[in-house]
Amino acid sequence: MKVGKKTLIHRIADQISRQPAVGWQRGSGASAARLRCISFKQYMSMCLYDEKDGYYRSGLTRIGKQGDFYTSSAVGMVLAHCLTSSLFQYAERHIRGDIQLVEWGAGTGRLSGQIQEAWKARALEIPIACHAVVVEDHPGHREEAKLALAHYESPMVLSSEEALNVISGLWQVRPTVVLANELLDAFPVHRVTMEKGKLVELGVAGSAKTGFFEVYMPLSDEQIAASLQSDGIGLAEGQQTEVNLEAGQWLCQLSERMSSGRVIIIDYGHEAKEYTAKHRMKGTLLCYSEHLAADEPYLRVGEQDITAHVPFTSVRKAAEEAGWKVTYYETQKQFLVDNGALELLQNHTETDPFGETARKNRAIRQLLLSDGMSEAFKVLILDK
Repeated sequence: MKVGKKTLIHRIADQISRQPAVGWQRGSGASAARLRCISFKQYMSMCLYDEKDGYYRSGLTRIGKQGDFYTSSAVGMVLAHCLTSSLFQYAERHIRGDIQLVEWGAGTGRLSGQIQEAWKARALEIPIACHAVVVEDHPGHREEAKLALAHYESPMVLSSEEALNVISGLWQVRPTVVLANELLDAFPVHRVTMEKGKLVELGVAGSAKTGFFEVYMPLSDEQIAASLQSDGIGLAEGQQTEVNLEAGQWLCQLSERMSSGRVIIIDYGHEAKEYTAKHRMKGTLLCYSEHLAADEPYLRVGEQDITAHVPFTSVRKAAEEAGWKVTYYETQKQFLVDNGALELLQNHTETDPFGETARKNRAIRQLLLSDGMSEAFKVLILDK
């Protein structure tokens, strides 16, 4: 069984060794020795975003057939067409001119490229431009994004740090829309549980030699309990859940840099009541490797995706506190219907099931009907 990247494992172990001994194992008595540990959020952050060996900072392409997971843009052009319809209406009716589309966490740039392609057809009738900006931190993905957008006018490809530094300047050049498609689910999360009637945080202890394991620790951030209380969440004894504070912090960073504009968030997630329903006693955290899901975050360190469903109740509240206004919130299925997905369906007499029209119709049905995923995905649009 693969353990993971050795250099990253040693850096995590070193970080743990520098922390105070505040952790304890489940079921241990009050007199049990305390263990040095970091919060699970710190561990997840290093696994995914370590500058040298983090999953989203190194290695081969993570998306697609040769990677570990797919995104909605892999299912034909349907999502791109519907996003283009929504964006074009915004540019035509609200901006009355060109816009700038900043796709944050764009991967290989496939969705941005699809939107540019769909936009060309719309712009033949009304000459409005959509200027592409791709924000991506994986070096290999950035190079693929440059290739995907090479045929379009002066695309910018930036790291997230670069984007935060320049987005206020970009906004001043032309109205900006930030698109986050399956971004928030990859933000590091705090994990908490209820032990003996008290809310405690899940931490990570261990060493490079013994491996890492889960412990309990005191809450590392007072906002954790405040967020759960604000959402009206009360955990059952032994129930675990995640708290995503970084989503609100990211929206706040954007708000500080954009006096006006729009943010479109597409991700899988739930309202607070569903997020912590009794059938989710272990929360929503999952790991993905080679298109297989598992709940073993302490294996394949730095070599698997770690993700948690998005808590949309707290995200909307955080957005409003940061100065954004919620102008649309629906399932992805409803968003697709609202923006012309059904009109893309075509009658045809093709006998080849792999013909262009047959494949396009199948992609539409897959996004609208398959296994409830289009209901689990939500679309949140924020304006200033």
